[in-house]
Amino acid sequence: MFSSLYCGGVLHETAYVGRADNHDAYFSSDMTMTNSQVWFRGVRSSKFRHVYGEPAKREKCYDNINITKNAHDSQFCAVNPKFVALVTEVAGGGAFIVIPIESTGRLDFNASRVTGHTGPVLDIKWNPFNDNIIASCSDDCTIKLWHIPDGGLSMHLTDWLVELQGHKRRVAYIEWHPSAENILFSAGFDHLVIIWDIEKGETANVIDCHPDVIYSMSLNRDGSLLATTCKDKKLRVIEPRSGIVKSEGVCHSGSKASKATFLGASGRLLTTGFSRHSDRQYSIWDQNDLSKPLSTDTIDSSSGVVFPFYDSDTNIVFLAGKGDGNIRYYEITAEPPYIHFLSQFLSGNPQRGLGFMPKRGLNIHTCEIFRFYKLHAIKGLCEPIGMIVPRKSDQFHEDLYPDTAAPKPALSAQEWIKGLNANPVLMSMKTGVSVTTYKPRVYKPSAPAVASQNNKMKFAFLSTETIPDYRPKDLIEEKNKKTTTNQTTKFQQLQQRFGHVEVVNSDIPLMKEINSIGDNISTEHDLKQAYKQQSEELRKVKKQLAHSERRVKELEELIKILQNK
Repeated sequence: MFSSLYCGGVLHETAYVGRADNHDAYFSSDMTMTNSQVWFRGVRSSKFRHVYGEPAKREKCYDNINITKNAHDSQFCAVNPKFVALVTEVAGGGAFIVIPIESTGRLDFNASRVTGHTGPVLDIKWNPFNDNIIASCSDDCTIKLWHIPDGGLSMHLTDWLVELQGHKRRVAYIEWHPSAENILFSAGFDHLVIIWDIEKGETANVIDCHPDVIYSMSLNRDGSLLATTCKDKKLRVIEPRSGIVKSEGVCHSGSKASKATFLGASGRLLTTGFSRHSDRQYSIWDQNDLSKPLSTDTIDSSSGVVFPFYDSDTNIVFLAGKGDGNIRYYEITAEPPYIHFLSQFLSGNPQRGLGFMPKRGLNIHTCEIFRFYKLHAIKGLCEPIGMIVPRKSDQFHEDLYPDTAAPKPALSAQEWIKGLNANPVLMSMKTGVSVTTYKPRVYKPSAPAVASQNNKMKFAFLSTETIPDYRPKDLIEEKNKKTTTNQTTKFQQLQQRFGHVEVVNSDIPLMKEINSIGDNISTEHDLKQAYKQQSEELRKVKKQLAHSERRVKELEELIKILQNK
């Protein structure tokens, strides 16, 4: 279809293709027409044009999981080639469950959990360089690191490796550094972003530039820049080691939460949020100039927060809404408009959260380029969803799988803190496909872990010989009654000896003190300690009294001598 407009002596003609589902490309030309030239671009070609989502069969899902009902804007799911970690609903405190990646099917109701937090768990993230270490943050204002043994948990895990305390209010989000080892970022409801050196268990820097609640964090490819969105509706790009805000600007005018992610090493960011009329939208930004977006478009009019997931290997960004079942995906390019809609995965089951598998854990034989782990909002189900490029050959496709980030750090924590930057170490997806057998660096904290000390005490207790008591039950109960009676009698004797008053006379301050002591003393050991203390005080008083009497006698003798003279 063509439409013409005559303006200023020049004929402007527009050619366009209809939009399918409001997302296909819109093409136009604004040019002087001649009799022999008509410009028409056509449909944009892409090898990812026909990517589709394939949900796993029921027996390949993780079923019978009591998924948390917390309304916090987090994913509540973390995945690596060994384990799936899911935050669960508990009556008190906070807990999450860790399942070996191959242990699909119905989960045992009494399965072992990580239960060390005293408040609800708000976010969990696996260490990118050690598949057995996971970090969690909670309402109890702490961040804890846990070691998960190969094969999963055999009992409830309550002993953590490291506990990080520094936030004054609950900790909302955590992120690992993409290329430096043992560097962790945390954002709390105290409006602070804290950078932690895990190896030393201390803070490397505290970023205090947000006037309100932080909604999201994202690190660029080499971890030299940090992007945050905030309740004040601003997007900030921060140099994390110095805390300097390099650029900031208003990203979305809506009042609901906005999210941000760096688009690899392109120097651009993508944000999702809400317009003034509560429509969901996304925007593309230049990281050096956040005064206005490079591109903005409306997604739909739903109310759930949209989470962006960017794959730097394929330059595809996935937008998944919380509370709906849609996952839209777009291809990122270097030329305007920088983002092109590909397709979407539709589902009638809403999602409470989404975890994703690192690239090294995907199935290259089915041309899988991304895999989500969807937490169903209604059913207690975690469902893997593979994003697949439809190709007939099951051979390795180099164009789909460039070298990806390896589970090996490029820098140590101290090197990054001192100012060095490095892109992630890369590995081949063809030769390194069996990465589930990869044995990452063993975590060795600088100080002896509290967990190991607790385990030594437990093993020492378990190794002690148990001496059976063959006395009749009646005799044991009678003995306990006698012990209780003796303790009460001793305490009354102490009150009468050192209080010099009757027990019922509680109006005297000394008697009140003795009664308060009596409320706190509940064992024979405490009674002995109190008796020793009172005896020592009495001995001192007697000594002072003897000294006074001796002094009085000396004075009396001196008076007699003076009288005789």
